[in-house]
Amino acid sequence: MITLGLDTATSACACALWSQGEGRALAVRAEEMQRGQAERLVPLVQETLQQAGLGFGDIARIAVTVGPGTFTGLRIGLAAARGFALAANCPLIGVTSLEVAVAGLPPAAAGLQALAAIESRREELFLQPFAADGTPLAEPVDMAPALLADFAARLFQPQPMVIVGDAAQRAAEALGPWPAGLQVVTTHGGAEALAGARIAARLDAAAIAGRPADPLYIRPPDVTLPGR
Repeated sequence: MITLGLDTATSACACALWSQGEGRALAVRAEEMQRGQAERLVPLVQETLQQAGLGFGDIARIAVTVGPGTFTGLRIGLAAARGFALAANCPLIGVTSLEVAVAGLPPAAAGLQALAAIESRREELFLQPFAADGTPLAEPVDMAPALLADFAARLFQPQPMVIVGDAAQRAAEALGPWPAGLQVVTTHGGAEALAGARIAARLDAAAIAGRPADPLYIRPPDVTLPGR
């Protein structure tokens, strides 16, 4: 079973192909960009499929990051993912930007309690804490960096921890010293797209139904759609 993962929620345009049967990535492509995902995503997916020697008919599932992230990036990714799912006649599965950041951790950081930190393009950070087994400890939040140290002290054990995401370094600086060792992993879109594909590939039918590809907005968007 082949799963296509897409991520345009943050500062990248990325896609990945995961083979559940072979247990490996077939192709991963990511390009860092603040804008231009609308023009680049479709060609990027086509290039990724070509690299793997596949077509849309080979895709069994599609995973797309639903946020939190940039308003424009989310809309682009979700619209494209819906079109791809129609073309491939396959389920479309929503994954959050925060869970895929943690799921995509490298082996050296896997198994640690984790704080996912995503840029919001404002002063605040999008954050979510996870236990060492990957279970969320709280819902995603939009938080000022000055509040992070108290937030972490309340939710995490005094054990080694990893901060992961495109805002990992800024979150680590806001956190300050951690009593039991701290790793900082700044991620890129390719890791998130692949992690989303891996998550989607192992879901059963009931779990797929509980993961609609609807945008996750923690706060109102900064832009207004025409006519609204």
